[in-house]
Amino acid sequence: MIKTLGKLKKVDLRTIWEHEALSFTKWLAKEDNLAALSEELGISIKLLKTEADVGGFNVDILAEEEDSERKIIIENQLEVTDHDHLGKLLTYASGVDASVIIWIFKEIREEHRRAIDWLNEHTDDSIDFFAVKMELWQISESLPAPKFQIISNPNNWAKVVKTKTEESRLTDTKLYQLDLWNNFKTYASDHQIKLNLTKTGPQHWYSFSVGSSICHLALTVNTRSKELGCELYISDDKELFDFLFSKKNEIEKDLNLKLEWMRLPDDTKASRIKTAKKFEIIGSKNFAKYQEAFEWMQSNLENFKKTFSKYLSAYQ
Repeated sequence: MIKTLGKLKKVDLRTIWEHEALSFTKWLAKEDNLAALSEELGISIKLLKTEADVGGFNVDILAEEEDSERKIIIENQLEVTDHDHLGKLLTYASGVDASVIIWIFKEIREEHRRAIDWLNEHTDDSIDFFAVKMELWQISESLPAPKFQIISNPNNWAKVVKTKTEESRLTDTKLYQLDLWNNFKTYASDHQIKLNLTKTGPQHWYSFSVGSSICHLALTVNTRSKELGCELYISDDKELFDFLFSKKNEIEKDLNLKLEWMRLPDDTKASRIKTAKKFEIIGSKNFAKYQEAFEWMQSNLENFKKTFSKYLSAYQ
């Protein structure tokens, strides 16, 4: 028996968002929608301000990357791209010293796509440009559903060569951390991990989106204690921590784990909920022997996302 399927239909953006600033920017700035964009781009976007003043101009959305606090600007254009908006992107980026520049549009001209590609190829690893096509789709008479389609994004492989001289100045520990996350990223990609894999760095943590701009997941490594950790990192929301702590028994039952609940003092913004495990292999660069550690990392990340996403939805 052949089942009847619905027809996929593209919806004109202007039927939903009549005005870029008054309609679309306000929609995108909502936490769930920024989280969806974060998930697609593989970065954690935390809203700072809409229509933020930059000299005599206003950037549509000013945000920051939650785990690194890199400044993010988002410029929206519900039409075909033009030189005016490309110029605005660069002006705003320089005005706020942004490290992540996102251009969202209805359609992109080929010369503008090449321009974004060129910027990604000719800037160092600290600057990322994204060109994102905004689409709306519906099945038969369903509600329109938004879709972010990445047209151009940073080519980290091309930028690696430019950062080799910087890496040569890193300590052995920092180089190990970078190698660890890069090797785990390759493992996770090969094993189809159910999270977006973000850019790695020479630091003791590696962050992942959990579908919310107020917190994220992170793997951590401590080479002295030979310990790996997996945690939910809440940057600045004690009420969220308290809500989750009130569900402590249910959460630990769902995860089948005893967790470490770290509210931290009130004068410290962040809070953490984590699990950790010792692996004697930690510190060794023989990553071919990291199978058990990588399995532990992937399993806990996926379970944390599945479990905490449910409670985050209830909180929000």
